[in-house]
Amino acid sequence: MTHRSAGAARRFFIEGMGEAGSVIEIDGSDAHKIAHVLRLCAGDRIEIIDSTATEFDATIETVDRSITARLLETRDAAHTTPVLRVDVAQAVPKGRRMDFVVEKGTELGAHALFPFFCERTIGRSVGDEKLARWRRLARSAAQQSRRREVPHVADPLSYDALLSRFEAYDAVLFAWELAPRQALRDAMLSLLPERGDILAVVGPEGGFTHAEADAALARGAVAISLGPRILRTDTAALALLAVIGALAS
Repeated sequence: MTHRSAGAARRFFIEGMGEAGSVIEIDGSDAHKIAHVLRLCAGDRIEIIDSTATEFDATIETVDRSITARLLETRDAAHTTPVLRVDVAQAVPKGRRMDFVVEKGTELGAHALFPFFCERTIGRSVGDEKLARWRRLARSAAQQSRRREVPHVADPLSYDALLSRFEAYDAVLFAWELAPRQALRDAMLSLLPERGDILAVVGPEGGFTHAEADAALARGAVAISLGPRILRTDTAALALLAVIGALAS
């Protein structure tokens, strides 16, 4: 079992470009976590990552409603750009299942997440509060899994808008229960490019319609089977991410 390290708990993201010696301000939920959850004080060390994915050691200077911290030297952490970047397009599931997809997808390395609506999605809208929660979950999961970037959680798309994005990818994997049966590992070995951008598309609880599948395949997607069992929609994307991550590592 993997446990959260102390470093991961003290990792925070800031907007903009940091500079050693400068003082930054941390507010909102991160400030609350520092002051009331971790109970850190002036002089304690934290890790800061700026918008360029540069990682700094930092020392807390003041603890109040907001936190100030001085950036120290950059951390010489091993960081390589993955040869495969995987985005996940997830049909918006009912309830809070999307929370699980965002959190675990972030841990498994998703570069971005695109919620979308199609014919069999139960909900037809996502409010600002729910979208903000997904983005907070992505940020929190990136901190605890020691990522150097927070995956982008996009505004929800219509199915047609999602299809229009396919051409931007080197491979589009369309998870469909009616795809020809093939071991997922074998399918991935034959479909994954050596490097580039991949989109994994996962449908709603009721599955894609034939018309939706035909439209996706006409745009260049490849239908893949996830095995003999029908996975829940919030499990399917994570299975794909795990297999791709294992094969690309």
